Amino acid sequence: MTIHIETPLLESRSMGERMGVPVFLKMEALQPVGSFKARGIGEACRQRAGGGAARFVCASGGNAGYAAAYSGRRLGLPTTIVVPTSTPEEMQSRIRAEKAQVIVHGDSWDDAFAYAEELAKRPRTGHIHPFDDPQVWAGHATMVDELAAVLGEPPGAVVAAVGGGGLLCGLLEGMHRVGWTRVPVLAVETEGAASFAASIAAGRIVQLEEISSIATTLGARAVAEAALEWTHRHPVTSWTTSDRAALNACLDFADDHRVLVEPACGAALAAVYTRAKPLIGLGSILIIVCGGAGVSRSLLDGWDKSVPT
Repeated sequence: MTIHIETPLLESRSMGERMGVPVFLKMEALQPVGSFKARGIGEACRQRAGGGAARFVCASGGNAGYAAAYSGRRLGLPTTIVVPTSTPEEMQSRIRAEKAQVIVHGDSWDDAFAYAEELAKRPRTGHIHPFDDPQVWAGHATMVDELAAVLGEPPGAVVAAVGGGGLLCGLLEGMHRVGWTRVPVLAVETEGAASFAASIAAGRIVQLEEISSIATTLGARAVAEAALEWTHRHPVTSWTTSDRAALNACLDFADDHRVLVEPACGAALAAVYTRAKPLIGLGSILIIVCGGAGVSRSLLDGWDKSVPT
């Protein structure tokens, strides 16, 4: 059973006009759970079930937990999602609607993860890590197979948001599988959630003291080691944007394409809407529109009023 769906690849004329080159959108926001997480989390759940797991447990602040709950329901296995107190009740309700148990534990994802690790010690329990798992990366890599089949030739550059690094690892795994080994990747974060940028600058994994961005789903205080290792094997450029630019990109994207996305996804979109310097002169641009279920019109309105210009 495949948990994710094949998503459309669209050309954005409005964004292309801004950049002066074709801009393509891989619409992962249209996955059943609203984000690319359906791919990797779904694959990890499928593999764990095939290996004899009778239940799943996952610590998440939102999207990964929602994807794990959805996958558990599709596979007919009980699922427990451990969330920190910062996870909005609206997201908790979405997870419960997938028939999963929700346990609120701790003030941060790290606290929730530690508790999930304890729960995962029960026999025949599949522990689903939101981003640091080769099976998760393999699931995310499937989007590149779809892209290569439709595009026919490599784009000039790929743009993707980075949180814990799971999307980046899967994306690069897929790119190397289809021969896109020289296509540069712009890895985008927001200020206040830029653990990947800090790690690249230091040459080692850096753990942030706190996450202060509204793009909370980029809020891994430290990225996966594998994400940093990829920077030694592939042309990856880190780029950081403001919360305001990410939010403006969400609003512009809603106007241009009638699709709502989280500020975490807006960070990647902002690289094109603000004509990020690393993208100039590279040719066609492919954006992974990673989506996110933690967004609504009212939330966008609230952020628009509260985030400084």
